[in-house]
Amino acid sequence: MKRDRNVKIVATLGPASNDYDMIRALHEAGADVFRLNMSHGDHSEIAARHAIIRQVEKDLNSPIAILADLQGPKLRVGTFEKGEEDLLTGAAFRLDLQDLPGDINRVTLPHPEIFQALEPGARLLVNDGKIRLKVQSCGPDFAECVVEAGGMISNRKGVNVPDVVLPLKALSAKDRADLEFACNLGVDWLALSFVQRPEDVYEARALANGRAAVLSKIEKPAAVTAFDEILRVSDGIMVARGDLGVELPVQAVPPIQKQLVRKCRAAAKPVIVATQMLESMIESPMPTRAEVSDVANSIYEGTDAIMLSAESAAGLFPIEAVTTMNNVAIEVERDPTYTAILEASRSVQGKSVADSIVAAAREIAETTDVKAIACFTSSGTTASLTARERPRVPIIALTANISTARRLSLTWGTNCVITGPVDRFKTAVVAAVRAAVSQGFAEESDQITVTAGVPFNQAGTTNILRVAPCEERLIFRSEPDS
Repeated sequence: MKRDRNVKIVATLGPASNDYDMIRALHEAGADVFRLNMSHGDHSEIAARHAIIRQVEKDLNSPIAILADLQGPKLRVGTFEKGEEDLLTGAAFRLDLQDLPGDINRVTLPHPEIFQALEPGARLLVNDGKIRLKVQSCGPDFAECVVEAGGMISNRKGVNVPDVVLPLKALSAKDRADLEFACNLGVDWLALSFVQRPEDVYEARALANGRAAVLSKIEKPAAVTAFDEILRVSDGIMVARGDLGVELPVQAVPPIQKQLVRKCRAAAKPVIVATQMLESMIESPMPTRAEVSDVANSIYEGTDAIMLSAESAAGLFPIEAVTTMNNVAIEVERDPTYTAILEASRSVQGKSVADSIVAAAREIAETTDVKAIACFTSSGTTASLTARERPRVPIIALTANISTARRLSLTWGTNCVITGPVDRFKTAVVAAVRAAVSQGFAEESDQITVTAGVPFNQAGTTNILRVAPCEERLIFRSEPDS
């Protein structure tokens, strides 16, 4: 489905977006990727949503990416005898492993791994950081704390530990079961929660075994510190600003977001900016001006995708939320400042033939009247390298591999077209110009650039570039368009 923008939109599915008509309407409104949150819904519900997405994809002949977001370990306090307590700032409070109801002085924290890692001076954040505890002394089964920021604490509230790397793997037993289920279902991307180190990503990649691409969620300070190594072993990144804003000072999140987006672009790996982008639209048909500015700024940064969470999963106005994102993206990308920012932030990357080919294709598009860059891609690498250049003209990614087309639905500017088998460059050129004309990116009097690798159907062989007039599609006029 041809879009009037380059940035992609990820929409989370849930109770408000659970049937064929709504999911199709969301895609038509602008959703390029659908997120299945493995924290909510059982496997039968997830499978039903997956099947609906694939039916919409078939009916509209439009590749759609499906992202399964794994829950990750959940750290929570135990229960209280009264259900809740009001902790006063400056008071003492104890966390321990005793299996007893909590009170104003203590509560169970049933995670021995936390106590193993704690040191005096470390902070524990409860209920999304609303309550802050500072460790005074600790041992293998307790932590004596002082309340730095008080408030109501109640049963099973979440706990964040920002100052230490916890001896916990990113994949719980539930996550491993969910990962296997999602891969067998046929999702395109796996979002990995609770990433602290590159080894967390290695484990997920080994379990996925090529069946889905692995996207690391950056939501912990340790992941920011180890980001370069995590990026190197990941297929994509999600900047999960909600948890980052809990575990880090809120003023640190915007510059970190900008740094991570630029590093992902330099690595030619897709990055999603997520969390609270249009949160007021959960209950309102109109966003706040601050939310619109937040979405716009993420687009100006050059992110590949922007994401809706509860807005589309449980909100009252899911279609309006997607439409708002779509309209903001179109308006931003029309702004000459947007192009200027992207081009000013472009850096020379790599020394390979493929790097040189895609850079040359972009330069030709900027200096001649070329309407589109068509790239043949088997694994998606050529299209990703082309997208890294952020060209001024549309990118048409042609592939015979439906899984490649789906995964590329997350990558900036890629318009994916499924082609038949191609084994000669002349045939590839004809297929490319046919796709450009039939998809509305060019007319027969226009020209496009075509990149490909010979021999065909081998990853990493991009070595040919040609400027092709679209009238070449007349060579086989009697044949149906690809």
